[in-house]
Amino acid sequence: MTPSPLPPAGLPPAGQSSAGQSSDVPTLLVKIFGKDRPGITAGLFDTLAAYAVDVVDIEQVVSRGRLVLCALVTEPTVASPGELRATVHSWAESLKLEAEIISGIGDNRPRGSGRSHVTVLGHPLTAESTAAIAARIAGTGGNIDRIFRLAKYPVTAVEFAVSGVATATLRTALATEAKARGVDVAVVSAGLHRRAQRLVVMDVDSTLIQDEVIELFAAHAGCEDEVAEVTAAAMRGELDFEQSLHARVALLRGLDVSVVDKVRAEVRLTPGARTLVRTLKALGYQVGVVSGGFTQITDALKDELGLDFASANTLEIENGTLTGRVTGEIVDRAGKARLLREFAAEAGVPLAQTVAIGDGANDLDMLNAAGLGVAFNAKPVVREAAHTAVNVPFLDTVLYLLGITREEVEAADGVLD
Repeated sequence: MTPSPLPPAGLPPAGQSSAGQSSDVPTLLVKIFGKDRPGITAGLFDTLAAYAVDVVDIEQVVSRGRLVLCALVTEPTVASPGELRATVHSWAESLKLEAEIISGIGDNRPRGSGRSHVTVLGHPLTAESTAAIAARIAGTGGNIDRIFRLAKYPVTAVEFAVSGVATATLRTALATEAKARGVDVAVVSAGLHRRAQRLVVMDVDSTLIQDEVIELFAAHAGCEDEVAEVTAAAMRGELDFEQSLHARVALLRGLDVSVVDKVRAEVRLTPGARTLVRTLKALGYQVGVVSGGFTQITDALKDELGLDFASANTLEIENGTLTGRVTGEIVDRAGKARLLREFAAEAGVPLAQTVAIGDGANDLDMLNAAGLGVAFNAKPVVREAAHTAVNVPFLDTVLYLLGITREEVEAADGVLD
C-alpha cells in the first residue's frame, strides 16, 4: 500500500489540528473537582488509559487546597463513551471527588490573534478593580484565556493571558482604567522574546535609591533647599537638565573630597532594590544604571550590587576639593536613551528586549526607547508617557511585570545564598 504524501514541514495533515487531532473527531471534556491530594492526576489518567483514549489537552488549577482538573480526550475506541463515563464517575466518588463529562467535537477553539500578557498589581487588589480591568479587556474585544497569581507579597500580582486584540490597543485602554482604579497594569506582547535574555537599565536617584544624590552633597554645602528646588523643577520637565545640573553643581564648589565617602554612606537603597537585582542576575539578565548624578556614587553601587553597566556624570576634583564643575559628556535625557542603546549593543540584546525604569522627565527618552518602559513612583508627566507605571514603594515588584513569580524570586535567593 502506497503511503499518503506527508504534509509540508511544520503543518498538520489536512483535516487535523496542530495537535495532531482531527478537527471533527468526537472528544470528551473530563472535569474533576474536589479536595486536592497527591495522586489524583495519575489516578484519573490510569482510569482513562483502560479506554485507549488520546490526550488532546490538560489544565489543572489548585486554589486553597481545592482542585479543578480538566482533561480533553478522544472518545474511547475499545468501549462506549457511556462505559467510560460510568467508570470515571465511580472512580471520582471513591475519592470523594466530583466529576463532569461533556461530549463535543475536536479541540479547544484556537486563541485569537493579538496575544498579550496583562499584569495587574494591587495593594490590595480589590474585586471592584479586578472587575473593571476584566470588563475593559472585554470592551476592547479581547478574551481572557487564563488568569493566575504571580505574587501575594509585597503586593498582589496577577497575570491575564489575553487574545483577540492588539497589544497597543489593550495597553491604551487599560492605562486609563488603571489610573481610575488605583492599580498598576502592564501590557506586553506575548511571544518567545519574553523568555529570552534581557537587559534592565535603571535610573538611580529616586529609583534604585531613595535619595537625590546632589541633595545629599548640597546638605554638606549648606545649600540643600536651593538645590532641591532646582532639582524638582528639572524632574518636572520645567528646566533644561544640563543647565540645571551646572547650576546645582556650582553650589558645591569648595567642598572637601572627603564628603564623597560621607555621601556614599548616606545613600539608601529603595526597598526591594537588592532583591530586584539579585533575582535578575540569578535568572541570567544583565542589569545597568544610568544617572544624571555622579560616577563617584554609581561606581560604588555597581560594585556593591554586581551591576553589568553604569554611567553617570563625574564631579571634577582638584587639589582635594570639588571645583563646582563636571567633566566629560553630560548624561541628560537624550544621553540616557543613547546609553540604553549602547548597553544593549554591548550586551547583545535587541532593544525590543530591554526594560527601562525611571521616575523623572529626564528618563522619558530612555523609557520610550526601551521595549518596556516602567515609570516607578514617577511624576505625572512620566506616568502618562511610559508603557506602564508602578506606584508602590517596592522596586522588586517590577519583576512581576516580567512574568517572574514570587516563588521564582525566592528560589533565586536560595541559589545565590
